[in-house]
Amino acid sequence: MARSSKRPLDDLDTKSQRTRARILDAAAHVLSVKGYAGTRLTDVAQYADVQAPAIYYYFSSREDLIEEVMFSGIDDMRRHLQELLDALPDGTTPMDKIMAAVEAHLRHELELSDYATASIRNSGQIPEHLRARREKEATAYNRIWLELFNDAVAEGEIRDELDPKIAVALVLGALNWAAEWWNPRRSSVDAVVANAKSIVRAGLGPAAPARRKRTR
Repeated sequence: MARSSKRPLDDLDTKSQRTRARILDAAAHVLSVKGYAGTRLTDVAQYADVQAPAIYYYFSSREDLIEEVMFSGIDDMRRHLQELLDALPDGTTPMDKIMAAVEAHLRHELELSDYATASIRNSGQIPEHLRARREKEATAYNRIWLELFNDAVAEGEIRDELDPKIAVALVLGALNWAAEWWNPRRSSVDAVVANAKSIVRAGLGPAAPARRKRTR
């Protein structure tokens, strides 16, 4: 399934900018499929339809290229989520905002962006010195989620005994893991989204009152 680049090539002004974007798109695809250890510049060059030495005109090293992809992936997810939340109607409940965030995360991860998939799948594989930019942006992304959860706690839509920080970490961990196991030949993104929203809502929401047994 072809997925979108971070920025449409037609929006870029010069041939040099378009070539750089094409290399980044190719690197995101290769990294999302083969992982950090398996990503070779020769594969990136082939996918981008450029000569391998040309990559060094735009990026000083393989690590420089990978770092940019990793940062772009989480940066794009953060912007996408914030724009979606800002566009929700006034009066949308905190829990419904969380449901919108669950769907946005999964669709971006599985359906829309190789950058997001590459960033999620390789966050634990890249060397420490390549993580700083991505981790700073990931912190900002997680902060959006924590605000959603805190708002839901304040409105009584999340059970009091749950720690919002831990709950956010568990939910995002489960959503991120979908990039590892999901197979489009076995289930649709729609099915994954529907199941995730149902599980998250039921897992976070106040427990239903226990039914009393009827006495004869």
